[in-house]
Amino acid sequence: MRTIRLTEETKKNLLQDLLKRSPASYGEYEGRVAAIVNEVREKGDEAVFAFTEKFDRAKIDGGNIRVTKEELEEAYSQVDPGLVEVIRKALVNIRGYHEKQRRYSWFDSQENGTLLGQKVAPLAKVGVYVPGGKAVYPSSVLMNIVPAKVAGVGKIVMATPCGSDGKVNPTTLVAAHEAGADEVYKVGGAQAIAAMAFGTESIPKVDKIVGPGNIYVALAKRAVYGHVNIDSIAGPSEILVLADESANPRFVAADLLSQAEHDEMASAILITTSEELAKKVSEEVDRFLELLSRREIISRSLESYGYILLADSMEDAVSAANEIASEHLEIVTKDPFQIMTKIQNAGAIFIGEYSSEPLGDYFAGPNHVLPTNGTAKFFSPLSVDDFIKKSSIVYYSKEALEPVHQDIIRFAEAEQLTAHANSIRVRFEK
Repeated sequence: MRTIRLTEETKKNLLQDLLKRSPASYGEYEGRVAAIVNEVREKGDEAVFAFTEKFDRAKIDGGNIRVTKEELEEAYSQVDPGLVEVIRKALVNIRGYHEKQRRYSWFDSQENGTLLGQKVAPLAKVGVYVPGGKAVYPSSVLMNIVPAKVAGVGKIVMATPCGSDGKVNPTTLVAAHEAGADEVYKVGGAQAIAAMAFGTESIPKVDKIVGPGNIYVALAKRAVYGHVNIDSIAGPSEILVLADESANPRFVAADLLSQAEHDEMASAILITTSEELAKKVSEEVDRFLELLSRREIISRSLESYGYILLADSMEDAVSAANEIASEHLEIVTKDPFQIMTKIQNAGAIFIGEYSSEPLGDYFAGPNHVLPTNGTAKFFSPLSVDDFIKKSSIVYYSKEALEPVHQDIIRFAEAEQLTAHANSIRVRFEK
């Protein structure tokens, strides 16, 4: 891995380099995505079937687009029972974590005759997109469906690409059933997002779409935003490791590569105050590359977006980490909890050498759908909050309104909204 000294100039160049990976930087795809979205909106199933045959080489129609009970049973017969048990164990942890995020309605009444509150209600229908290109992601199934179930969403619709044989990966199907998906449809890409956003003859319209995907999926989500809500527009995966001389270089190298294997645009960055650690991590990376199955993807990822940054101090390292605002941040230092208190921007923070990023991806419980491309500065991980909506509750008795009604009239007239003022005034006409 390339090693460079961390300065204001190198940090600026790095941030500019990483931003090239944002879906917002791929304008040449927008026209293609818009054409797909518009055609699905206008032609419904006809367009969905045509695009599925074109892109996935699968013949799908109204009779086989939805996964059947028989297909689900077949999937269970094909998945190792041991893996099913692992999925169920992970679900316990994921569900337990998200249940602590539940929100409840509240009401506050006063003796003067006012009652204010907030009503919390789950969304009626949610669409979950699960990618299925370069790898299979049953973990994404769990992470997207569980918080929706905990929130109490009425109907969860899942869309995921099928193979040319018209079948969905069995592990993905098993994960969907275990997590609680109500319906699963064999469609991927921008056409899946459009179908869930507008509805077709076969696929119901939803209120919100969540889940990661490739550039076509990301841009399609942006295109339909406003017709439906979305979680976020996710970019390529990222990991940043903050480490000092106490870190195990073999562990650090393995963790960096765990994200670099996602795709060629994934980012893996080590920021350290130790030149010796930097050298050893680079050597360990080279050794691992000889053994790992996705070495070609990893090599291209590291060549484009892999860095070891040498910082003069841990304060400089933390400052750079907050500027980068990485999706995943590991802290492997002598006092990681003290460093953690200084982190302002990160999707998920992993503390200590035995809290590696894959623990969060699969098993620990917190959601692995995280903000990318620096958006951790203002976005949060997917949570139960993403699947609820809130309504304000206002009640005033006549006795409560009377002493303040002139104040409201004065405020309305200051904005020259005389009908607003009149709405209050008529209630106290002699």
